[in-house]
Amino acid sequence: MGALYRRILDSALGALLRVEFTTQGSVVLDFAVILLLETEEGMETVRVYDAAHGHNEMHRYTRSGGKEPGKVFHSGTLGEGMRAAISEVEHGYREMIEGWKSQ
Repeated sequence: MGALYRRILDSALGALLRVEFTTQGSVVLDFAVILLLETEEGMETVRVYDAAHGHNEMHRYTRSGGKEPGKVFHSGTLGEGMRAAISEVEHGYREMIEGWKSQ
């Protein structure tokens, strides 16, 4: 079963959290946790956490260069990784956005 939800993190800043995931029963099979930023040019991707390769990866994005190679960010299950990614974005989105803006 697949699901998707979005949540505004900071309306003044234009920060949005998007979570997409697929489960079988209670087991997470795949996910993407995406930090988006609304800019004058449109919606920009700042950070992506995903399980596209079967493990928990994090991809930084830069304003000038786009998507960087993935790095493992959590050694647990995909469900644990998804929850950790959501928490990281919720608590660190301001710093993530500042890093994106500076590159």
